[in-house]
Amino acid sequence: DARLLEGRARAADARRAVEVGTLGGYSGVSLLRGMGEGGVLDTIESEPRHAEVARESFRRAGFVERARVHVGLAADVLPGLVRQGPFDVCFIDADKEGYPAYLGWAAEHLRPGGLAILDNAFLFGQLSEPPRGEQTAAIRAMRETHAILASGGRFRATVLPTGEGLAVGVKLR
Repeated sequence: DARLLEGRARAADARRAVEVGTLGGYSGVSLLRGMGEGGVLDTIESEPRHAEVARESFRRAGFVERARVHVGLAADVLPGLVRQGPFDVCFIDADKEGYPAYLGWAAEHLRPGGLAILDNAFLFGQLSEPPRGEQTAAIRAMRETHAILASGGRFRATVLPTGEGLAVGVKLR
């Protein structure tokens, strides 16, 4: 998926990106590689220990000055990023229950032609399962996310058949 992210960032001529769910910084590094000189990534991680690993990943890749790691819940951090927009790319790879809200934020703060990219679109093979147990909320949220991409009128989208599925929507308006 790393080359896909890099390639999508290049194709979008991205200069400003937001990542919801940093983990170790692997995806963020890929986005920054595709963003060219001066591109800036604001990345959000809820776990401080993951944020530290990501900071080291950005340092090793030579992107420490272009990667801003925000520690906290995306719902709390995203409103503070609005003034930095509009954005060219929004990559979502965090808590699956939050995907509809994160996609809604992207719909409001991406430029026309900007990309919303969502990892794990197949929900680890559970998307087609009946919602039950501890996965109920995640399955419902991911189905809602697909419905927004398919019929919300804000994006032209498809899902790339990677191992876990990568949904890509181009913002229309």
